[in-house]
Amino acid sequence: MPKTVYLGLTGDIIHPGIINIINEGAKLGELVVGLLTDSAIVSHKRLPYLTFEQRRQVVENIKGVAKVIPQEDWSYVPNLKRLKPDFMIHGDDWKTNYLSKIREECFEVMKEWNGQIVEIPYTKGINSTALVENANTIGTTPDVRRATLRRLIAAKSIVRIMEAHSGLSGLIVEHAEVMKDDGLHTFDGMWSSSLTDSTSKGKPDIEAVDLTTRMQSLTDILECTTKPIIYDGDTGDIPEHFVFTVRTLERNGVSAVIIEDKKGLKKNSLFGTDAKQVLATEEEFCEKIAAGKRAQITKDFMIIARIEEIIAGYSVDEALTKAFAAVKAGADGIMIHSKDKSGEDIKEFCGRFRKEYANIPIVLVPTTYNQFTEKELAEWGANIIIYANHMLRASYPAMKKCAETILEAERSLEVNDICMPIKEILELIPGTK
Repeated sequence: MPKTVYLGLTGDIIHPGIINIINEGAKLGELVVGLLTDSAIVSHKRLPYLTFEQRRQVVENIKGVAKVIPQEDWSYVPNLKRLKPDFMIHGDDWKTNYLSKIREECFEVMKEWNGQIVEIPYTKGINSTALVENANTIGTTPDVRRATLRRLIAAKSIVRIMEAHSGLSGLIVEHAEVMKDDGLHTFDGMWSSSLTDSTSKGKPDIEAVDLTTRMQSLTDILECTTKPIIYDGDTGDIPEHFVFTVRTLERNGVSAVIIEDKKGLKKNSLFGTDAKQVLATEEEFCEKIAAGKRAQITKDFMIIARIEEIIAGYSVDEALTKAFAAVKAGADGIMIHSKDKSGEDIKEFCGRFRKEYANIPIVLVPTTYNQFTEKELAEWGANIIIYANHMLRASYPAMKKCAETILEAERSLEVNDICMPIKEILELIPGTK
């Protein structure tokens, strides 16, 4: 009976180093590849370019691979315990990189059945990080970008979305990252807000700013980034206009549109709470959602219903009634809004909504109740967190301080410390180097 060999892979970028390890593993016996799932990968790294099924199809057709099974964990240990292979094979670079702790755990586990770990010398001339960076410069396609949001929701406990109102702010969101004990933290996508888009242009946030005007800024972001985009559709206008919006956004690779259950002249929720007279009826709101769902071509695009009942002074019961109706009309997710700094009404809404719908995504915008962490909001039942206007809000005081300091000093020397070197800005722009 042949020996069993285990190899854990992400399988997203197949380079000569991976082929070498597969070849060496096949020499030892029957090679079983544990292909990391999306959820296993995104706990520590970016979402793979290819879906799990696409990666499986590639890996199982590589010569030397006998079998492909899912690896549901970042660590190889759970699969090792289940399979009890005679050998585990891995590149020797894990001795000194971020997998060094997992390496120690694997050695301890393999000892339990006298298994052996074979470490293959790292293939010279292969830089996986550089390969990823090169792939980023290629960009993405509308189809790939549009589908990514649903993949992220399925793979992550919380999808982290940051507002972007220009190509430059989009690039910042695209590349921002912080390494923490539990892995790499990045933003998963971008929020295209009507408020920040209009404000960045020095114009009021009114419904009269049509899709054609908004698409100018959206295109700037689409052209220089790759991450999924959620579009703020305001009320969506009348059903016939919303159909056009859905088709335009879907065609351009936007992942989702969020529309609120308001009608009439637009009034920002931050100004006043007496908005009962402008909320759409259940029938009006559901008709618009249903029209949008009929208009979309792909299964990837999402229409998310923004429920304004709580912020308009209605009860959680009434908000839930509207939310349930929206889901039955075809809404792919629910955004619930509130100005209550305690967050108690949102927490109640999430808990009660989850009892009715366990898998419909809930979107939160915790601008007023920002004392809660993403982990806490996930425990309430949230799937997507949108930081709705922070990039714009951060830019204004910085620019204002710069302008006033130059006026005061009558030169620019005093603002050197608060200004990014122009070379670093140029390096951020693709194609500038």
